[in-house]
Amino acid sequence: MIPLLGADLILIALVTSLMLALPALARPTLPFGVRVGIQRVGDPAITTARRFYARMTGLVAALAAAVSILGLLITGSAVAIGIATTVVIVVDLLLFYRAHRMVRAAKLAGRWAAERRQGVTVDTTFRTDPVRVPWVWGLPALSVLLLTAAIGWARYGGLPATLPPFLGYGTASSQRAPTTVLNAFQPVIYQVVITVTVLATVLAALRARPDLDAARPRGSARRYRIYLRGIAVMSLLSAACLNLALFFAALQLWEIVTPAIAWQVAVHVPLIVLLGGWLIWEIKVGQAGHRLPALPGEELEDTGAGQRDDDRHWFLAGTVYVNRRDPALLVHARLGSSSWTLNLGHPIAWLLLGVLAVALIVLAGLALAGVVDLPEKHSLFR
Repeated sequence: MIPLLGADLILIALVTSLMLALPALARPTLPFGVRVGIQRVGDPAITTARRFYARMTGLVAALAAAVSILGLLITGSAVAIGIATTVVIVVDLLLFYRAHRMVRAAKLAGRWAAERRQGVTVDTTFRTDPVRVPWVWGLPALSVLLLTAAIGWARYGGLPATLPPFLGYGTASSQRAPTTVLNAFQPVIYQVVITVTVLATVLAALRARPDLDAARPRGSARRYRIYLRGIAVMSLLSAACLNLALFFAALQLWEIVTPAIAWQVAVHVPLIVLLGGWLIWEIKVGQAGHRLPALPGEELEDTGAGQRDDDRHWFLAGTVYVNRRDPALLVHARLGSSSWTLNLGHPIAWLLLGVLAVALIVLAGLALAGVVDLPEKHSLFR
């Protein structure tokens, strides 16, 4: 019971910390996904919204912890942890949206958008001299993938007639299935998918439209270049961490090592390092690199312009962007820090979503037909 109670409190604290970090990591000119001018960053209405969100988020965490602990003591089931964590996430997102509405209402009532002439900043050097993919940082992920494939190839001939189902970062040792090339090399397949997906994401992010500040064009452009390169490096290192965790899981699948607590810990260490690395990066850099230190003279930069007010194209507190007149397919998201979102006003965006939907339907159909086996759901606390 004590491990369950500890896991419950840790998960609630982790979720609450991440939700509190959302407005803190965003640009000062994008409080709760609302575009404001630099002259309104410290407006009392924004301060009130921040305090409301922080206090209510803390209250929700305290109530969730108390109710979930009571539920654990009564039922003794880990289901209470999942329910409590889900409720905290949903309520915190609703509180974020409420804070968004508070800031937006103050902006409209005070006509903040009319206080400065509106404009946009375009830096053509992001096309003539784009940020390059730091290929050397992709070598760790590729090396781990090749090492896993080589060991799997050497081990395949000596594998037993049956293997435990592979669950992504672990195995179901209580079950066995006939050994085939597909289930034997599942870890390698996952590594290939991860590596290719991360590389494609990096290429798309580096070619996406830069998110620059019209009031501080030079400083924001310089910071954004540093930010983009950092995003590329962190993404490629993330692929290495995910591949390394799959490598340790593959050793257990192929029965090269005996499944034990030490090897289970080894599987999760790269994942913990991955999360810790991104957290440190986000705190240090911030959204679009706004936390990076300014060079001499950049602190006083102010063109007198305000960023073009495009709030009408953003929905759900800055998570969904729809603008048919914008030719950009990928734009920097307002919610979160290092994230991009599709412009749903672009036809290609719906084509991509359609392809994804068809792929999921085909996968579900193959699973129902018994052609492929999907991983079963397992509790972390069982």
